[in-house]
Amino acid sequence: MKTKPIKEAEFQKQIIQLGHLFGWRIAHFRPALTKRGWRTAVSGDGAGFPDLVLARDGFTIFAELKTDTGVVSIEQWAWLESLGGIHKNSHTIVAVWRPRDFAEIENILRTIGK
Repeated sequence: MKTKPIKEAEFQKQIIQLGHLFGWRIAHFRPALTKRGWRTAVSGDGAGFPDLVLARDGFTIFAELKTDTGVVSIEQWAWLESLGGIHKNSHTIVAVWRPRDFAEIENILRTIGK
């Protein structure tokens, strides 16, 4: 039986729930429908900012979420590179997370800083 691919919004909801389960504070800036179309209220260089910022005990995660076949835009790559590129160091993780990475994501959220 073939499983239906998960949509990014549902994947994001799962990550937020999992993060809260493990004590992370999480920020996501979502767009709203305006007279001029979908807009996200942000100043400066907001286009492409990562989907989620998670923080706990001095540790920070910047996560761009994509479906298993989703493509990272030029603006999104620019932010990820500005944040230090895809990496893990002692206190910061910058990542592109996909549903196929769920077990690794769960491990990160459970163990980082503990």
